[in-house]
Amino acid sequence: MNSLANKPLETLSIFRFKGIQMRTFHITWITFFVCFFGWFGLAPLMPAIRADLGLTKPQVGNTIIAAVSATIFARLIVGRLCDTWGPRKTYTALLVLGAFPVMLVGLAHDYATFLLFRLAIGVIGASFVITQFHTSMMFAPKIKGTANAVAGGWGNLGGGITQLAMPVIMATIVGFGYTKPEAWRLAMVFPGVLMLIMAFVYFRYTKDTPNGNFDEIQRTTSKGEKVSFWKACADIRVWALALAYACCFGMEITFDGIASLYFFDNFDMKETEAGFWAMLFGFMNIFARALGGIVADKVGNKFGLRGKGILLAGLLLLEGGGIMLFATSGNLPLAILSMITFAMFLKMANGSTYAIVPFVNPKAVGVISGVVGAGGNIGGMMMGFLFKSQSISYGQAFLYIGGIVAATGLLLFLVNFGKTVILKPAETELQTA
Repeated sequence: MNSLANKPLETLSIFRFKGIQMRTFHITWITFFVCFFGWFGLAPLMPAIRADLGLTKPQVGNTIIAAVSATIFARLIVGRLCDTWGPRKTYTALLVLGAFPVMLVGLAHDYATFLLFRLAIGVIGASFVITQFHTSMMFAPKIKGTANAVAGGWGNLGGGITQLAMPVIMATIVGFGYTKPEAWRLAMVFPGVLMLIMAFVYFRYTKDTPNGNFDEIQRTTSKGEKVSFWKACADIRVWALALAYACCFGMEITFDGIASLYFFDNFDMKETEAGFWAMLFGFMNIFARALGGIVADKVGNKFGLRGKGILLAGLLLLEGGGIMLFATSGNLPLAILSMITFAMFLKMANGSTYAIVPFVNPKAVGVISGVVGAGGNIGGMMMGFLFKSQSISYGQAFLYIGGIVAATGLLLFLVNFGKTVILKPAETELQTA
């Protein structure tokens, strides 16, 4: 007989740590936070790396592309593994495998080897899919959007904190008498060790579902229809969400990769100063992504998935306008203000997207999470090509991206995501009509 202890929670009490649901919730967002240190730890160190390895602008652009391109395929694979192997084992394996290129990237001494390490490190970005899948398993339909947004937002916060933390770690190592070329290499050992620690914590203290691990229980999906990858992806809503995520999360990881260099080059700053302003962008995740999920859940409860879709479209339109304002800002105060503005709408759009994902097809949450997540990285990769171009400036690249994001927002107003069917608390699936 089931009890509340082995059912998805219908409320999110962030200060609660007891119970497998909340313990898993906190461990998964902390793990995602640590993964961002490994994934983007090199980004705020790029001024020093660029000088050490003698990288050109196109080469720097290629490293930004490499950081997000490997994640595209990794997210598709990881999404499928979550459905079959379980999030606990999948996350543990990803953390262990990803820690090694993070710790060993310091062995790179030329552009080619650095690019290969950056490509290998990019696989860590698949951690997002596991975080969202695992959170979805622990919470009831009416609170999934909020729970996913909070977990994703607090995890993404690592992308902001690392912008300041890694330059500080590098500066501390320099203070012990090492040169900058030596210091950036040693600094990357820190996030790699943290990832190994979290691999142990994740395997030891989480469960795949409130009822236990996949290999300990008989899953309901094994009795019924298993939705194939292609059948899940035949739904146009999946591709609409992937496109939306390309414009919000794709822009986020692109900005995470270029922000320090942008402030460093355009406003004549030191690495730590540039890292501080870049950190503000990521720091918005402490509440903005969660806010997007909360608002989406409230809209969804009243207007269904169609209402959530309209909300997402509006957020993308506002995000695009904010990016274009940032691109044309001629001084630091205006640049900071416009950055915070578009960051708010961008991160709310992130949360709003994954407030829809678990409900498109409840039998293929892992697959759809992987496809939509991969869409975010495809967006980041495509944007990266603009930043490697010799013929356009970084400011022009931001202007073009802003226009594309705004146009996508307008396009999404035409997509009908369907209406939510209200289910009884005992039911675990949400259907769409």
